[in-house]
Amino acid sequence: MTIAKLNRRAVIKGIAGTSLALPVLDAMGQDIAEQTPRRFCAMYTANGMSLPKQENGINDWNWFPTTEGKEFEFNKSTEPLSPFREHVSFLGGLYHQNGTKADPHVCSDMWLTGAPLHDPSRATYNSAGLDQVIALHTKQYCRLPSLVLSIDAGVGFLSRTGTISYNLEGKPIPAESHPRRVFDRLFRGDRASLESKRDQLSKRIKLVDAVLENARSFNKRLGLSDRRKMDEYLTSLNEIESRLTASEKWIGVPLKEQDYSHLDLDATPEGEPAEYYRNMFDLIALAFDADITRSVAFMLNREDGMGISDTFPLKLGLTRTHHNLSHAGDKDGQLEFAKYDRFLSEQLAYFFGRLQEYKDPTGTVLDNSLVLFGSGASTTHYPKNLPTLIAGGGNMGLQHGTYWRKDDTPMANVYLSILQSMKIEAESFADSTGVLHESIFSAV
Repeated sequence: MTIAKLNRRAVIKGIAGTSLALPVLDAMGQDIAEQTPRRFCAMYTANGMSLPKQENGINDWNWFPTTEGKEFEFNKSTEPLSPFREHVSFLGGLYHQNGTKADPHVCSDMWLTGAPLHDPSRATYNSAGLDQVIALHTKQYCRLPSLVLSIDAGVGFLSRTGTISYNLEGKPIPAESHPRRVFDRLFRGDRASLESKRDQLSKRIKLVDAVLENARSFNKRLGLSDRRKMDEYLTSLNEIESRLTASEKWIGVPLKEQDYSHLDLDATPEGEPAEYYRNMFDLIALAFDADITRSVAFMLNREDGMGISDTFPLKLGLTRTHHNLSHAGDKDGQLEFAKYDRFLSEQLAYFFGRLQEYKDPTGTVLDNSLVLFGSGASTTHYPKNLPTLIAGGGNMGLQHGTYWRKDDTPMANVYLSILQSMKIEAESFADSTGVLHESIFSAV
């Protein structure tokens, strides 16, 4: 047996006939490939993308490519992604069936869930997000089940949430927005810190329990909004507790040695937009490289002019806010909207480059990570033809370098295909009707 054909079931037989299992070695070939992490990262931008009107004569700024298939060309708003042509694909014609029934301003809530949100009186507002379904199956391998990020911390408020991640019960998961706090959670989970956080958490849970006990006596006087606020707070505490529990299992297990010198942990959403985004992307890339988590959700912008990122176009020298640009019908406004799309493409290109720099035993981290980027509307709150880009996953069966489009395709079919590329056995997701055949997932 040559060393190239060794596998982890190979054994060394001693003189007495006993067997000793070999440790996992790089020479074990396919078995190493089977153990290589499969990662998922969802990134959301609000307000759709620029799809200029024909009469404005700037179709070369359309976010979607002009030509379908392998012969597609990047337009000006996505041109920064051209160095990654063999690692990215555009998908068109997608939609959430429930999105056509819902308030268009809540499209970010259902982007990863596909749940019907048109009935606010339901006991459960949403359903499980794709990132959390993936986290359920990958959490046993990593320190953090998932990493939930947003331009604005927390969950926001009903119909204008600040997170795209919903737990298995359909409740919003609080997001983190500041690089330093993200870094501390990822790389500074020492025992003393964990014990301190658990002590603080215990005190907060006791306080909430006391409040709830008293609340039962006047529950009828609590309005629906107040009950939801309390429910969201409890969900936040449960999320913190689950993170601490997961972290405790890894105390004493050393982290992979990495270089953090390029990080600026003092970057904030209030500062320079590119600097902020790139530091957040650096943290995600480092977390993937160290296998701290395999599921990430990052809300880059919020819907309907909410949050700090609505002013980002102004900071970049454009003349209108993000939400204002999304409603522009004039040539100048649509061109500026497209230029902001180009800015986002530049940040994505930076992220993809980072993922390419880090190496796994079977390729780059980008090869073993599937990145989903898109919006819950195409343009001006239109719930069909959702702009969608998928990158990476070359070692997960994805075949890139194309613009695939089929009108009125359930977005949930994409999500089911993603689950299967993650080697997660699932027969359906939300309102899926099957996987995407004859697409970038054909080899999955």
